[in-house]
Amino acid sequence: MDNRVILTDCDGVLLNWEYSFYIWMERFGFKPVVDDPGMFYDAGHVLGIEKPDLIKYIRQFNESAAIGFLPPFRDAMEYVKKLHREHGYVFHVITSLSTDKAAGELRKRNLCKLFGDTVFDDYIFLDTGADKHEALAKYQDKDYYFIEDKPENALLAYDYGLKGVLVEHGHNMHITDIPVFKNWKSIYKHITKDNEYG
Repeated sequence: MDNRVILTDCDGVLLNWEYSFYIWMERFGFKPVVDDPGMFYDAGHVLGIEKPDLIKYIRQFNESAAIGFLPPFRDAMEYVKKLHREHGYVFHVITSLSTDKAAGELRKRNLCKLFGDTVFDDYIFLDTGADKHEALAKYQDKDYYFIEDKPENALLAYDYGLKGVLVEHGHNMHITDIPVFKNWKSIYKHITKDNEYG
């Protein structure tokens, strides 16, 4: 069963963090200052906020009760469940959320409520904005898939003998050296090599 593990980021992959964060930021008077927020990874650019202030807001959001109620990202619920129930995969979440224990617990509850109690086998909670070098090193040469939305992290996976793939966003559509998938249906087909749902 060891080979039936999929590593995954959470925000922008399993959960729609971006949408929820922008709605939350409206309470402080911030709204997107660009026409198409989805084209940018940098929320500070989208909201017109300097990085130090942005990090404070992100940490505050990630440690608030709101983090326990994020909606699923696109079709993640359907196809993550299919990978688990029909093919026996379990998921290990690697997320740069916060080291606050309450925030981690809210994230677990959010994921279990949406995806079920048995889908996720492990959680690695990194500090807000932290890189994933150490977390991925734990899985050195396991040949697992690592599902991400940030190109740097997906590329990093290859340094550790993992298979990095990207969930498509406006900010990563230009990437050509890593597989990029529009949705979880495409990821499901890629992982299972099953064309039944095409």
